[in-house]
Amino acid sequence: MIATSFSSLLQTFFTDRLVRQRQASPHTIASYRDAFRLLLRFARQRLSKDPSSLTLEDFDAPFIGEFLHHVEQARRNGARTRNVRLAAIHAFFRYVAIGEPAHADRCRRILAIPTKRHERRPIAFLCREEIDALVAAPNPATWIGRRDRLILVLAIQTGLRVSELIQLRCTDVTLGTGAHVRCDGKGRKQRCTPMHRETATLITAWLRERNGQPGDPVFPTARGATLSRDAVERLVTRHTKTAQRHCASLTRKHVSPHVLRHTAAMELLAHGVDRAVIALWLGHESVETTQMYLHADMRIKEQALARTTPTGVTPGRYRPTDRLLAFLESL
Repeated sequence: MIATSFSSLLQTFFTDRLVRQRQASPHTIASYRDAFRLLLRFARQRLSKDPSSLTLEDFDAPFIGEFLHHVEQARRNGARTRNVRLAAIHAFFRYVAIGEPAHADRCRRILAIPTKRHERRPIAFLCREEIDALVAAPNPATWIGRRDRLILVLAIQTGLRVSELIQLRCTDVTLGTGAHVRCDGKGRKQRCTPMHRETATLITAWLRERNGQPGDPVFPTARGATLSRDAVERLVTRHTKTAQRHCASLTRKHVSPHVLRHTAAMELLAHGVDRAVIALWLGHESVETTQMYLHADMRIKEQALARTTPTGVTPGRYRPTDRLLAFLESL
């Protein structure tokens, strides 16, 4: 029966609800797709049924709860990722509740599963010494090394999201006077981000070597396909490990593509760029989103502290003089 065919409902959810009715962005569709890929694999392991054989009766609130627990424990994802997966599941069962009233109670119980609160930790970013070490890590004598170096440079300078980086096409790059890259960000917002002269020089040489068609990806795999998010994350991790040999402070940081985006914002903030401009640069929905970078910049806080320092006292950061105290302070 179509009424209980999970496969049929899931397909119409993507093709009719998301694509035709809501005209959801490719980023939203990709996020929902990944969530259901994981859910179907989990269902196959737990229920020993092929995805195309599943029915709505196979899914209830306890089963979805087990899946979310699996996302956090087995896959070691954080609460944010868990909430993203739950948002996709909620969207689907809201659609089912409207089209299949007989399953309204089942949908209501699943929709009652709450999102999980998470800690808001200080954002991570790289200092100039760490940036230089990371950018120098790829081997420029190889094709992949030259590609990876440009990915790192472009990510740090423009602050593009990893999804925006991998979707860049050759036609999205404008060289010469006013060199910039054009991308489609969240919410289908198109934006143009200028490039430094050094970055423009690197990408000019790369595109000449790349010799691709206008619609080809700027950063392809060795076989010419579009890089995946996982591939970018792996290359960032690989080159970070190489850079740690020359920059010890990198051993204390978990560097991801999003850390490179944060680094771009902090570089702009350090050079006195207004928050509103940074929000436009990064494609933020609101200027308030950029507020987190003010909290992360210790120099801004130290400047504020300097204004409250008593007269005759030189402002500065506490530095212990004793070696043992210095060790304890570094922990």
